[in-house]
Amino acid sequence: MRIVQATLEHLDLLTPLFIKYREFYGELPFPDSSRKFLETRLKRKESVIYLALADDADKLLGYCQLFPSYSSLSLKRVWILNDIFVAEDARRMLVADRLLQTAKQMAKDTNAVRMRVATSVSNEVAQKTYESIGFRADPRFQNYTLELGA
Repeated sequence: MRIVQATLEHLDLLTPLFIKYREFYGELPFPDSSRKFLETRLKRKESVIYLALADDADKLLGYCQLFPSYSSLSLKRVWILNDIFVAEDARRMLVADRLLQTAKQMAKDTNAVRMRVATSVSNEVAQKTYESIGFRADPRFQNYTLELGA
């Protein structure tokens, strides 16, 4: 497999897997809005998206999307790993590991102080994968969410 950074030319390839990611977390597919969301992020350079492509074809095996943030305490950049998803027929092929290693290297290359990720409490496979590359629960902070209904 090869890992590449997504561009606007990858939208048709990326959108169906992005929709499956949303559905995995119980959201409706909204194909047009999903494509537009990705297109906007890429056009505005508001996120970095890595694609895992099969060596022998332009088949998308998985992707991850990271958003930049900053830490006021450390005065440095932080990357938020917002999405990571592997196609069902590509699981157990270390796709997530390759994507995470690429994201980790990009974070280091941009002098980030850390990467952050969250997943559902029931997603033990994701938790084990994150821990395998060095993610740890941060005992100093409790995460909260304020739903705004927008």
